[in-house]
Amino acid sequence: MNRTLLIARREFMAYAKTVGFWLSLLAFPLFGVLGGAIPILMSQAEPTRSVALIDEAPAGSGLAAAVRQSLEREQARGDISALRMAAIPEAGVAGGDRVRQVAESEGFEAGISALKREAPRAGAKFDTPKRSLILVSPPAEITAAAPGEARDAQARRYLGDDAPEGQKLSGVVFLTEANGQPGARVWTARATDDAVEDAVRDALKDANRRQVFAASGIDPAVVAQTDRFRPDLSVFSPKAASGGEVSFRDKLPTVVGLAVGFILWSLIITGASILLNSVMEEKSNKILEVLLSSASATEILTGKVLGVALLTLTVLVAWGGLGGIALIAAAPDMGRDIGSVLMSNGLLIYFLLFMVGGYLMYAVLFAAIGAFCDTPRDAQTLMGPIMMVLIVPLLVMQMAIRTPDAPLVKIMSLIPPFTPFVMAARAPSGPPLVEIVGALIGMFLFAALMVWVAGRAFRAGALSDVKLNWKSFLGAVRGGN
Repeated sequence: MNRTLLIARREFMAYAKTVGFWLSLLAFPLFGVLGGAIPILMSQAEPTRSVALIDEAPAGSGLAAAVRQSLEREQARGDISALRMAAIPEAGVAGGDRVRQVAESEGFEAGISALKREAPRAGAKFDTPKRSLILVSPPAEITAAAPGEARDAQARRYLGDDAPEGQKLSGVVFLTEANGQPGARVWTARATDDAVEDAVRDALKDANRRQVFAASGIDPAVVAQTDRFRPDLSVFSPKAASGGEVSFRDKLPTVVGLAVGFILWSLIITGASILLNSVMEEKSNKILEVLLSSASATEILTGKVLGVALLTLTVLVAWGGLGGIALIAAAPDMGRDIGSVLMSNGLLIYFLLFMVGGYLMYAVLFAAIGAFCDTPRDAQTLMGPIMMVLIVPLLVMQMAIRTPDAPLVKIMSLIPPFTPFVMAARAPSGPPLVEIVGALIGMFLFAALMVWVAGRAFRAGALSDVKLNWKSFLGAVRGGN
């Protein structure tokens, strides 16, 4: 036992003492924050496009005014949607809907006031979304030019680098109408930028719909009222916490389960890969032979698995601590909800058991493979297929959010190699206890089988110079040498 613990300590300290380990440990949360912040930063950094509308439709069509109004309505909807999303983390979905209703009925400024009432912290730091497109008055040179090539030449000028200082445009839109159907010719400064094109297309669809309704004798005010309509929809479920209406808190467990499943997958595969590289490096450097002279193969394998497990646990505690602190600081209400989810119905215990079983299965397998390998190239013959198989639970876990009781999800959660990840995603939805217990029993029985198989293979691989292939691996399992 002492030798096993010494090997575990040596394995842990071999990585824990390195600067690279701590840099990577801190880098993961940093990249996680950047992953969430980059889309926001990109939206803020996206340039505001200045677009000129030029009406070439028949006089009296009112197409330019209709398109302008449609673009403004779309931007207003985006602003109101931003208000609603800002309120949800603090005030829940119902609070976000109340903010949206106020903004739609009383205006954007009233919506901001409602946001400050419903979610004070979010309201204090809310910034109006940056405009992606603004309409500007068309330059006189373009409107004065004759329709056709002359106007196109002026559009090229104002879109290019030789535009007059301070008057460069991002887009010029010539509105047309043929057979009563609105259309447009869109000039953009960049051929790959389709933001102006998409906005104008949607605006033309909206303008055409309103014109058709107006031609049919429908009052435009009725159309506007119809667009503003939001059904008062309430969702109820017997599994809701209140026994009736579904709240954001009721939907949170499935999100937590999916997140935990991905985290377990990442930690288990990372730990098993570290173990593979460690064993492979020590064998190639003849260090493994020295260890075998003073400890048995079983003690070495157990110590290495335990040492890397402690390393993985260190990573988990560090990530969990940093994530918890950040969540409590940014959204304390959501942090409390996530904490209550983890502490309810034994979920935290289940997650820990799934992690232990999953790590044990894959760690001993990767260690056995490493005992047969001298170079990374040798390991690739089996690592490739194994990693392809491990992609499967990532796909199935996403199904578990909406349909945790789907036959495919159920079956996959009961197959031991996939159980730690898929069942972690399913557990918060409240599957029958017999399924959870059955999955745990099957997982640990399979883990025990893997320990036995991998132990024999590790002993044979560590004591021989045979290259890794299916014949040598299976022969080691059957004969132990």
